[in-house]
Order: sequence, then structure tokens, then C-alpha cells
Amino acid sequence: MPSLIRRHLLAAAGASLLPAALRAQTAWPNKPVRIVVPFAPGGTTDILARALAPELGKAFGQSFIVDNKPGAGGNVGADLVAKSATDGYNLLMGTVGTQAINPALYPKMPYDAARDFAPITLVAGVPNVLVMNPAKAEALKINSVADLIAYARKNPGRLNMASSGNGTSIHLSGELFKTLTGTFMVHIPYRGSGPALLDLVGGTMDLMFDNLPSALPQIKAGKLKALAVTSAQRSAAVPDLPTVAEAGPIKGFDASSWFGLLAPAGTPADVVNRLQQESAKALASPALKERLLAQGAIPGGNTPAEFAAYIAAEATKWAAVVKASGAKVD
Repeated sequence: MPSLIRRHLLAAAGASLLPAALRAQTAWPNKPVRIVVPFAPGGTTDILARALAPELGKAFGQSFIVDNKPGAGGNVGADLVAKSATDGYNLLMGTVGTQAINPALYPKMPYDAARDFAPITLVAGVPNVLVMNPAKAEALKINSVADLIAYARKNPGRLNMASSGNGTSIHLSGELFKTLTGTFMVHIPYRGSGPALLDLVGGTMDLMFDNLPSALPQIKAGKLKALAVTSAQRSAAVPDLPTVAEAGPIKGFDASSWFGLLAPAGTPADVVNRLQQESAKALASPALKERLLAQGAIPGGNTPAEFAAYIAAEATKWAAVVKASGAKVD
């Protein structure tokens, strides 16, 4: 018996000598995990986070809580996670805006999009969709992208264009459209897609290049008039809707969005890998996959290394778009 007690004491002493980070890694997660959404509720970033969170909760046996922290085109929430503890309990539902567009758009960034995060996995890619308030479209006799271009050219500044915030793909889709068509529409940034959509449906705003998943319910309900999707190919969720390139026609127009899970740089690799593996399983499950596809999102699930390479390529692409558009945010 003394020998057995001695072995237990030695084992306990050995465990106490393990590095704190390793002990925390082994126990993770032993409390709720927060997923920061850097935009207001109701937009696609929020929709995807709330779709994935319960699946991760079931996989890990802990609650994954969505926490909306909007502001500055997503920079407020992203910066919060960038400066959080590297213990796996603070995650970011990042976007093409927070990780690839904003570094080229903002002269001063509160975080380094490449250095301050550990990419986990791409959650989904989605096209944006050009939508108008139906009453405004009817009053102005705008039934197509070509009609919109013609009206905007004849009436510069008469249309207002809502977005989910400065620097988001929703904003840059509109800026790219304006640049390629020689039109001018007044940009009105919101603190997320949800509030912008409310004003668009209500008639305060005229049009928007929204993410398809958040706009689709309003399109199906007849509360928004869809003119085109911004991706290079048509979307399976709205197969009859042309692309902007087809309908403009605007050769080569492609302004899709994407969303992915990230952790603060320095988060243990084991935690990052476990999160990627369970996220990939959830995104490949028939129920969640079909749900996302029906909303116009294409599920992801790639590895951390693959996601990191994708972010780097997207940053290069969008830096060129920002430069060509002349868009800047002070």
C-alpha cells in the first residue's frame, strides 16, 4: 500500500511540473469557448457562426458561444481576438474583409492579419448578390443590371448603396462595380449586414451587394429584388439569377466572399488541429452541408496550412482591387 501511495504522489508531482500550456492543452476545453463575430447579428458571418457553434459544442462537450463585436469593418472584433489569450477559448469567425481586404484599405490597422492569427479552417465561401428595394426598382424601371448601370450613369449620386461596413467584401463589391461601370453611388456603411438589410427592405436604402445567405430569405419573400450574383459562376441556390459579368455585361467581374475560423497566434497546435478536424466533420455532415448549400454557401473544411495559403492569396488579390478602386478608409 505505501508503494502504491508513493507512485500516486510521484505521478501527481510529475504532472505539476508539466508546462502550464501543456496542461491547459490536455484539458481543453473545460469551459465554454467564445466565437467572436465581428459584425452585428443577422448577417452571413453571424449565420455561419451560429450554424457551426452547436456542432462544435456537441463534438467537444462544451458550449461554443457566439459573441457579436461589430465595428470598423470587422476590425474591432478581429482585434479583440488577436489580443486574447492563446488558450483556445477565444476564436474569430473571420472574413475576407478582416483577413484580406482591410489591411489594404485602412492606413492604420490595430492588428496584423497575417501575424496575429492562427488559421483553423475555411468555413464557407459565398457569392454576393446585387439586390434592390423592390419599390425603388419599380419606380425607376430597373429590372436588370444593364438598367441599373444606365440609370446610375445618367443620375450620379442619386442612388445610395448600403454595406455591412467599410472594407467588407459587400462594400468592395460595390466599389468594383462602380469602377468598372463608370458610375457613382453614395456608399452608406452599417455595422453589419443585418441592420443594412433592414433599411434596404424598409426603403431607406436603394441597393446592396449583400452576401447571398443573409439576403436569400428576403429575396424569396419578395422583400428584395435580386439582379445578379457577383461570383464568376451562377449559384446553385439561385440558378436562374445571372452573374454580374453576364448581365452587365462586365467582363471578368468576380467578387465573392468567404468566412473562416481563426484563433490568436500562439494557440496550441493540438487545439487548432482538433478544431479543424471537428469543423470539417460538421461541414461535411449531410444536415449542415445541405443547409448551407440551400442558403447559397459552399462549405469548406480545409487544413490550417491550406487556409493560411488561401488567405495569403486572397490578400494579394484584394489589395489589387482596393488599389484599382481607389477606396480608402481613414
